[in-house]
Amino acid sequence: MFQNPLLLIIDTQLGFFTKPKETLYVAEETLKKIKSLLTKARSAKIPVIFIQHDGLKGGSLDPAGPGWVIHPLIMPISGEQIIRKKTPSAFVGTSLDADLKKKSIKTLVIVGLQTEFCVDSTVRHASYLDYKVILAKDAHSTFDSSILKAPQIIAHHNMILGDDFAELKNESEIEFP
Repeated sequence: MFQNPLLLIIDTQLGFFTKPKETLYVAEETLKKIKSLLTKARSAKIPVIFIQHDGLKGGSLDPAGPGWVIHPLIMPISGEQIIRKKTPSAFVGTSLDADLKKKSIKTLVIVGLQTEFCVDSTVRHASYLDYKVILAKDAHSTFDSSILKAPQIIAHHNMILGDDFAELKNESEIEFP
């Protein structure tokens, strides 16, 4: 059982799913798992916050471009908050921490993109701020890098983040009160 939980969905924007030269690892499966958690949270009346990254002009997450919008499969509904950010951590330069405190949130269930950047930074920052963090270990993803394949990056970050910063759970294991 989680104490005052919130589902935090990081950077699930179209630009990650439509990159012409790169393919997001298990993109459809990751979206389905995020959608499942979103459905569970909504059914249990658990608050949800979407994080939306403001990328560089002309880039895949440019706020003026089509890739900036949140994927339609998991589009926010009325009453769900969207927080825009410009750095990897969803806490830096945003109202996230203050908003969580106003809602008396103690536990964050975190999902989204990209594993080694915004997911990693936000999980660590949340831990430093004394939130209980549940990382859905099968509901975050990334791209292959020049030295590691995406599954290796995800496994490595699950191992590192699960050691000190978050409790790891599969999406199917996460139930909201």
